[in-house]
Amino acid sequence: MHINYKFMAYKSLKEFIEILEQKGELKRIQAAVSPNLEITEIYDRVVKNQGPALVFENNGTNFPLAINLYGSEKRLLLSLGIESFDEIEQELSILMDTLLSSKTGKIKKLQRLMKLNNIFPKKLAKKGKCQELEMQRVDLSLLPVLKTWPYDGGKFITLPCVHTIDPETGIPNIGMYRMQVIDNQTTAMHWHMHKDSAAHFDKYKKRKERMPITVTLGGDPVYTYAATSPLPENISEYMLAGFLRKKKTRLVKSLTNDIYIPEDVDFVLEGYIDPQEDLFLEGPFGDHTGFYSLADYYPKFHITKITHRKQAIFPATAVGIPPQEDAFLGMATEKIFLTPLKLAMLPEVIDMHLPTEGAFHNLVLIKIKKQYPGHAQKIMHALWGNGQMMFSKIIAVFDEETDIRDYPALLSKFAAGFSPEKLYFSYGPLDILDHSSDKYALGSKIGIDLCDFKVEEENLNLARDFEDIDFAFAKQKRILEKHILLVAVDDRFEINSITDKKLKEVAESGVKIIIFLDDYVDLLRLQDVAWQIFGNIDPKRDCRMQHSGILLLNARSKNRETTEFSRDWPNALIMDEKTIQKVDNIWKTLQIGDFIPSPSLVYRNYVKNKGAIKKK
Repeated sequence: MHINYKFMAYKSLKEFIEILEQKGELKRIQAAVSPNLEITEIYDRVVKNQGPALVFENNGTNFPLAINLYGSEKRLLLSLGIESFDEIEQELSILMDTLLSSKTGKIKKLQRLMKLNNIFPKKLAKKGKCQELEMQRVDLSLLPVLKTWPYDGGKFITLPCVHTIDPETGIPNIGMYRMQVIDNQTTAMHWHMHKDSAAHFDKYKKRKERMPITVTLGGDPVYTYAATSPLPENISEYMLAGFLRKKKTRLVKSLTNDIYIPEDVDFVLEGYIDPQEDLFLEGPFGDHTGFYSLADYYPKFHITKITHRKQAIFPATAVGIPPQEDAFLGMATEKIFLTPLKLAMLPEVIDMHLPTEGAFHNLVLIKIKKQYPGHAQKIMHALWGNGQMMFSKIIAVFDEETDIRDYPALLSKFAAGFSPEKLYFSYGPLDILDHSSDKYALGSKIGIDLCDFKVEEENLNLARDFEDIDFAFAKQKRILEKHILLVAVDDRFEINSITDKKLKEVAESGVKIIIFLDDYVDLLRLQDVAWQIFGNIDPKRDCRMQHSGILLLNARSKNRETTEFSRDWPNALIMDEKTIQKVDNIWKTLQIGDFIPSPSLVYRNYVKNKGAIKKK
């Protein structure tokens, strides 16, 4: 077996865009479109309808803006230079076997490692293409930075590769953290407390030293993926880039910082953070959860130099109510990191899937080869203790005969096989973007064991039809797979008001689970139902098992004004009427196909008030 090197890396973001255009995967837009909300609105319509990548040539600056570059499986594969994920899995298997196996002979191991030489980046003793041109003055207004949603705190750079150095070990890190523009020379740096760059920041703060930072944008599209990947702290993102692109990443030194960056990127922003400086109230920001992440304090990044290559293209993305472009980057992660997960830690894992509706951390589906009682629970705890998987709120474990991407079959299996003993609660770190927990970045988790049981033919002798079961203030009802009852209720409804008599009636109809949602959720749109459930629950608080054997699940929004919930609850992301109308009016001039109505129209009822914070 040998590693396949037939695919070459891209020489630039421009080359990748030209390949997409040749393959009919990209549209260039010549009409004048503003980066202030309008580009996001057009992108949201296109991405939710499986449309092409877009390049906005006339955006009010001298630089074209590219978006939705990764917004399909085909484009994602093209960005990584592969025809299928099977290639990467095969190559990773060889790499992991070489590194971990004691049975591999020294000569054979050396030969394999020689073939993997391209994973190690190469430092060049010269300037790179990214340093061809230098801005005479630092001025972020010259770049087409997006404002993505109406109540965002400002404009945000959304696809930056942020380079930092551990001041104690000298080990570099590359992460992707949104950057809110404060003024023409300054941005906020939104790195979460759990990220490596935040740990670097803490070390500089203790040393009372300025923290050098270099931010890059564009270049080979593999850099963007590598910056988002959940690598161990001591593994360079450019080693992953070299492994994926099958060519060494060529690095050059920043002009003002001792930080090395890819020589072929489009833009370079160099500067520093002063850890002794007061933090900046960053946000709100329309996030990948489909809700606003609310304002919080983060350090300020002072930009002292901006360089760029000739014919530079500004890359951007927007996130919001799923599905969005980031779903496909998540697809790459679940494929690429399954092999090391299996070989280095959990060999019994067969497959892993992160559904779009779960916003990456809210829901993880795992398929295993079950070997003994408690095996599913072992998997749950191992994942909760492993890197970024620690943020997983819900982990459902299935046996090897289950297709974890067949959602109707999964729902049927869950409904038929549900019983209280299948649930396992835990507690620990959450992603800071999780708005459902009573505490910031900390909350409960739930594991569901759906291994090793058979669904037998059901002969339900229903005492009454579920349609006859009344709930106070219910606006909609829907039964799923005989056993799950969805009920959309208005704000006046209280779960504690349900009587034992009422629950007995429901149990007699065969229902095992009742899920309560806000009255504006359309129960016929199961994708939205799932998004609301996974995003709005804190498992321990919102799951109540009754004496009747029925599980009550409160997936409604919470609010400090009407409940004991003590945090602000964010609004869902919808575009403002003015922008929707503007895009409607210019749609024909965009020349990107038939008219697509705004996705925000579906979610108008989700938002009752202006602002990022939801109010009753």
